[in-house]
Amino acid sequence: MLIGYHASHEQFSPSELLCFVQAAERAGFGAVMTSDHIAPWSEEQGNSGNNWAWLGAALATTSLPFGSLAIPGGWRYHPALLAHLAGTLAEMYPNRFRWIAVGSGEALNESVVGSGWPEKAERDARLRAGAGIVRDLLRGETVTVRHPWFAVEEAKLWSLPERSPAIFGAALSAKTAGWMGDWVDGLITVRKSKESMQELVGRFENNGGHGKPLVLQLQVSWAMSREEARLAAWERWRNAAVPPTVLADLKRPKDFDEVTNTLRPEDIEEFVPLITEGSELLEIISELASCGFEEVYLHNVSLDQHGFMRFMAQEVLPHIR
Repeated sequence: MLIGYHASHEQFSPSELLCFVQAAERAGFGAVMTSDHIAPWSEEQGNSGNNWAWLGAALATTSLPFGSLAIPGGWRYHPALLAHLAGTLAEMYPNRFRWIAVGSGEALNESVVGSGWPEKAERDARLRAGAGIVRDLLRGETVTVRHPWFAVEEAKLWSLPERSPAIFGAALSAKTAGWMGDWVDGLITVRKSKESMQELVGRFENNGGHGKPLVLQLQVSWAMSREEARLAAWERWRNAAVPPTVLADLKRPKDFDEVTNTLRPEDIEEFVPLITEGSELLEIISELASCGFEEVYLHNVSLDQHGFMRFMAQEVLPHIR
C-alpha cells in the first residue's frame, strides 16, 4: 500500500506547505495529494493558496509523485485551462504528476466567479462534459464542442506529456461512485464506516470500475495526548461534521462555522479519528486495505505537522514497508 501525505491549502500558507511536503518526503511518505480551493472551510483555518501555482514549486523541490483534486465544470477553471495546467505539469515532471481527481465542486469555491450555483444534476452534467474535454485535450486531440455552459473551438495542447495524468473520480456517495465507474480511470473518496466503504467500492466496481485504482483521503488528528488531538480537531476541522446534504451549497467559510457552532469537543471523534499511537493508525490503514484501497493519503488536521512527520517515520511507515 502507498501511504501519501495530504497538503491542506486551507490550513497553511503556500510557503509552509512547501516545507511540509519536503519534510514528508524525508519522513518516508510515498506521494502527495493536494486540495484545490479558493477559500478555507472555516474562518479559523485562514488560508487557501492557489494549488496550481504551488504545485510547480512543490514538484520542483521534491522527487515525490503528486495528485490533485480538480473541478472541470467551468466555474473557476474552464476545462481547456485545466487541461493546459495539468498537461504542462505532467510534461515538466514525467510520471510524477500522476492524477487529477475530478468532482462536481462546492459553492464555497466555484460560486465566487458569479455564475450561479445550479442543482446537483446540472453540476454532474458539467463535470462529465468538462472531464471529457480535459481527457481529449491531454490525448493530443483538437477539440471543438459546445455545451450549454461552456464551449471550445479548435482547442489543442501543444506541449504534451509523454504520459497523461490519470483522471480519477472524486465520490462521497455510493451513487456517485457507481455513476463514475465506467468513465474515470480510478476512484478517490474519504473514510466512512467499513460497510459504507464496501458499498461504495462495490458500486464503483460493478459499474465499470473493476480493476481500477482505489484511493482514499484519511483525515486524522494526531497529537501527543488524546485531549490535545481532540481540541485540535474541534478547533481546526469541525467542518468534517457538516452534513453531506448541505456541504456543496454553503458559500462562505462563516456558513460552515455557523452550521457546526453547536458541535461539542467530545463529539468530534465521531468525524475525525484521534491518534496518539502508531497502532491506532495502523489498525485503520489495515481496515482500508481490506476494503481494497491501494493508496491512502493522510491529512493530519492538527497544526503540528513536523511532530506528525516524526511520528509517522518512527511508528507507522516502517510497519507499512
